[in-house]
Amino acid sequence: MASKLFFLIPISLSLLLPFYSTPCLGDVPPSPSSPVSPRTLCKTLPDPSYCKSVLPNQTANVFEYGRFSVRKSLSQTRKFLKLVEKYLNHRSTLSTGAVRALQDCEQLATLNIDFLLSSYQTLGATNSTLGTVKADDVQTFLSAIITNVQTCLDGIQTTASDWSIKNGISVPLSNDTKLFSVSLALFTKAWVPKRSKRRITMELTSEQQKFRDGNLQLFMSSRARSIYESVSRSRKLLQKTTVGNNSLLVSDMVTVSKKKGVGNFTNINDAIAAAPNNTDGTNGYFMVYVKAGLYNEYVSIPKNKNYLMMVGDGIHKTIMVGNRSVADNWTTFNSATFAVVAPNFVAVNITFRNTAGAIKHQAVAVRNGADLSTFYRCSFEGYQDTLYAHSLRQFYRECDIYGTVDFIFGNAAAVFQNCNIYPLQPMNGQFNAITAQGRTDPNQNTGTSIQNCTIKAAHELASSNYTVQTFLGRPWKNYSRTVIMQSSLDKYIDPAGWQIWDGDFALSTLYYAEYNNRGKGSNTTNRVKWPGYHIINATEASNFTVANFLDGDVWIRQTLVPYSSGLV
Repeated sequence: MASKLFFLIPISLSLLLPFYSTPCLGDVPPSPSSPVSPRTLCKTLPDPSYCKSVLPNQTANVFEYGRFSVRKSLSQTRKFLKLVEKYLNHRSTLSTGAVRALQDCEQLATLNIDFLLSSYQTLGATNSTLGTVKADDVQTFLSAIITNVQTCLDGIQTTASDWSIKNGISVPLSNDTKLFSVSLALFTKAWVPKRSKRRITMELTSEQQKFRDGNLQLFMSSRARSIYESVSRSRKLLQKTTVGNNSLLVSDMVTVSKKKGVGNFTNINDAIAAAPNNTDGTNGYFMVYVKAGLYNEYVSIPKNKNYLMMVGDGIHKTIMVGNRSVADNWTTFNSATFAVVAPNFVAVNITFRNTAGAIKHQAVAVRNGADLSTFYRCSFEGYQDTLYAHSLRQFYRECDIYGTVDFIFGNAAAVFQNCNIYPLQPMNGQFNAITAQGRTDPNQNTGTSIQNCTIKAAHELASSNYTVQTFLGRPWKNYSRTVIMQSSLDKYIDPAGWQIWDGDFALSTLYYAEYNNRGKGSNTTNRVKWPGYHIINATEASNFTVANFLDGDVWIRQTLVPYSSGLV
């Protein structure tokens, strides 16, 4: 566990009004506490027929139905995990692709059990609406559960050549997805505060405004900045670094160096293994300082390594490299050079690279499924599917992201702020799609928000005579949601702005929006005319800011990473 910020600036959580951009479907009973028949209740949910088939045939209130659905979801997830383990016990009879896809499903089902247990503990404690932060936590977990199931299903269908596996896994997964959707919908009806779905950006005190604007000179002393920019070699890093009333605590620190005898470890995974398990942040971050060098290893940070901060010597200095791809029989999920699921993870000054190349198609540099995670001044380098913002809540600041097809994708609630996004030269016949957001359920609080970023063709594309269409995104899943706001878009952005996935798929259910962008590619005159595309105003755009979309004022501050809370 490492450093922690203590803020004396008073912040009332009552100011952080909830944002759930997609309302529940239909009408609700006068009160979630009022008895209602399952038939009446299910009419208001996305799949009434399935809902009626799983809820008990008795009159109850929405709280009781919600707890029942979450309990059933937990039971079904445990059954599914046993099914996956049964298949894996006979892995010698399975194809390599099937084994890898099943291993993904095993990991994802284990995470889902954790999320469901945590959610049920919260829901079992009250028959009233939750506070903003707690409600967002549970909605985030229930949203991630659906994402994890979809990821498992995608991997099985794409990678497993064994038809018995595909059939044996796909049917229960399909039913489980419907069940989890019921649980999420009931949660939003019963426990989410019934306030306005649209929030205005909260008023900030002058001191909060200074922090919001990310003024490093004001809030970070030279010693604090050194943690991010060069990392002192002395054990002084273990002392409290104080910046006014704000402190970054480092509980312990290890150093990774390619040169033997220089650091504590010569590879990154060994350093991660040395971090304490299941810490709560009280004593700060466990810091892994990775010295400059090329690290050819696949790094994975498991769920029990909470509050881990990884700091390099800078972009293009500390570099992690891998070359896994779907073409080489990996799932998209496990093709990542670097993967993290541990909550409250922070990465600073590191390049993450997948060198498989455009010809190998899906090849992930970073897969991020870590809740409340932050990447600051990092570079993500690949071609198709470079950055897999998989699930939960994520923040990226002053990062460089390179790619071709769908190179920022996934179903997290993710905000990219002050980043540089560089479309590359794709293969002949391909177009560039910057985003492919994967929201599958109207009640998921997920989406991609790109704010005050620069979208500019990389040198190899800008200097090419080959004409390539570059789009802001395309809808990977039915409720795909992406907002581009206050960003600079260069001339290489296609005038239509957005591209289809397949025919008219998701064009009515997606939510794509632009607000107050600049540059030659920002002209919206010839943008697509889809029902789900919007040119929005400041009030709508504020829903997708750090404060409103991520509740970022609650958790990003402790990282000392600068950020803008609202619109800039």
